[in-house]
Amino acid sequence: MFYHTPIMLNEVLEILDVKEDGLYFDGTLGGGGHSLGIMRNGGRVIATDLDGDAIAYAGKLFDEEGYEGRYKLVRTNFKNFAEVLDDDGIDKIDGALLDLGVSSHQFDEPSRGFSYRYDAPLDMRMDNRGGMTAYDVVNGYSPEELLKILYEYGEEPFARRIVSGIVRRRETDSIKTTGELAEIIENSVPHRKGGHPAKQTFQALRIEVNGELDGLGEAVEGIIRRLKSGGRLCVITFHSLEDKIVKRTMKTMATDCLCDKSLPICVCGHKAEIKIIKTNKKASEEERNSNSRSKSASLRAAEKL
Repeated sequence: MFYHTPIMLNEVLEILDVKEDGLYFDGTLGGGGHSLGIMRNGGRVIATDLDGDAIAYAGKLFDEEGYEGRYKLVRTNFKNFAEVLDDDGIDKIDGALLDLGVSSHQFDEPSRGFSYRYDAPLDMRMDNRGGMTAYDVVNGYSPEELLKILYEYGEEPFARRIVSGIVRRRETDSIKTTGELAEIIENSVPHRKGGHPAKQTFQALRIEVNGELDGLGEAVEGIIRRLKSGGRLCVITFHSLEDKIVKRTMKTMATDCLCDKSLPICVCGHKAEIKIIKTNKKASEEERNSNSRSKSASLRAAEKL
C-alpha cells in the first residue's frame, strides 16, 4: 500500500544532522518516510500520529527494513509530546520534526472524507476513533460559526455565498457527503482560477474538525525546550495560517529582548533560546514537478542554544 511521500526529506536530514544513536521525535509520522531516513542515518525514533493506519503501516515498514527496537510509535497528537517523552523517562532529545497537514493516504482514501475529488461521507477526522466530524460542523454549526471558520481557516473570499448555499440546503435535508458539499460550493461561487472552488472550504473544515491550529505555537515552543543544546527542530507547513504561527513562535524564541523599543533598557529579561537556521525553504523544482503536494510546502528550522 502506498502511503505518503516524505517532503523535503534530504533537506530535513541535512538540517537534523542525525547523530549515531541519537534520539529524534517525529511528531507527524505519516508513512514513516522521515523517520525511516533518520534511522537509516543511525538515529533512533520516537514518533506520534493520530492515524491508526499510519501507525500500522510505518511499524510494518520499519520492521521489514530491520529497525525493530530502534523506534517507538504512539497513537496520539504530537501536542502530547511531553507526556510521550515523560512516559519513557526521556528528558532531552537530539532533534525533532513536524510535517504538518494531511498525508497523501488520507487525501487519497475516499472513505476518510478529506477530499472533494471523491463522493464519501463527510468525516475528515485524522483520528477516527471518535469526536466531531465534518458532517457535524457542516450541519450543526450556526451560519455565524461557519462564516468564522471559512474566513479564518480557509481565507475564503466567498464565504458568505458558500454559507448561504449550505444553509439553504440544510432547510430541506442534511448534507451527508463530500460530493454534495462540493456541488453546493461550486454552485455558490463564480468561476475562478487556481484549483477547485471547494479547496479552501475543505481546508477550513479539516482544520476545525482536527483542531490543527489549537496549541500549535505552544507545542513548537515546548518541543524546542526538550532539545539538547545544538539539537534542531524542522517544521514543514502547507498553508499560511500554520506558517505564521511557526514563524512567530520561532522569532520570539530567537529574540533576546521583547520590550517596547521606546524603553531605554530591557526590563523583560527575555533571552534567546534558539537561533533560526532556515526560513521559508521551498521544495526543489525537481521535487515540485514529481510530487505536486510539495508545491505549497514551507520548511522552517531552528537550533537550540
